[in-house]
Amino acid sequence: MLKFMVVLYKRRDLTQEEFRRHLQEIHGPLAKALPGVRKYIQDFVVADPRRTPGWDAIIELYFDDWPSMEAAWASPQGAASDADLPAFADLSRTTWSASDEVTVLP
Repeated sequence: MLKFMVVLYKRRDLTQEEFRRHLQEIHGPLAKALPGVRKYIQDFVVADPRRTPGWDAIIELYFDDWPSMEAAWASPQGAASDADLPAFADLSRTTWSASDEVTVLP
């Protein structure tokens, strides 16, 4: 299985609450509708006075393989998901990558 990870930074004009609400209520259903997506996780930063990672959320999308992932992005659902990103994400800082997940401790 292939994991696609997105490190998201919120737009600076949005509060954490606005960012999270948009990601969960508007963008989340768009990503969930991607053809071939097998698992979808949203990870949000928890306030910690000792650590400030800088990013606001990490998204994990799982696909069977690379062709399945590419087909998802090329679909109308992929286009709709991409079109929504500027509504809540700072695309100048947001980054993504496919990853090879290795479970060390189940």
